[in-house]
Amino acid sequence: MRSQFKDEHPFEKRQAEAARIAQRFKDRVPVICEKVENSDIPEIDKRKYLVPVDLTVGQFVYVIRKRIKLPSEKAIFIFVNDILPPTAALISTIYEEHKDEDGFLYVLYSGENTFGEKLAIDISSLDFSDIPDYV
Repeated sequence: MRSQFKDEHPFEKRQAEAARIAQRFKDRVPVICEKVENSDIPEIDKRKYLVPVDLTVGQFVYVIRKRIKLPSEKAIFIFVNDILPPTAALISTIYEEHKDEDGFLYVLYSGENTFGEKLAIDISSLDFSDIPDYV
């Protein structure tokens, strides 16, 4: 999926801005958050975020939900490089693993899992009764 932010800003400008941010805000990571094209979910009011390094993906999803005023019964999925990052992962870890060559982390959000069953399965119909309890 193509980033509108990348289309609007040349690489050198994005790279310089990310480097300036990294130097000035050592406890934050620069994130670009955009809606997946053709998603039925509201557009976010701003795209650029300086996210604290100790924020989890789940906490960042909460921020997105609040900014787009998404009702609690509506699902939201976020993607980084076409994967669903674990909600318990720190944004700083996701940043180190998936930051773009320009220095920004690109996060896309959608109201549906646009990458299909390979990333998410419904476990409600599975039978776990024959699995021993080791906990």
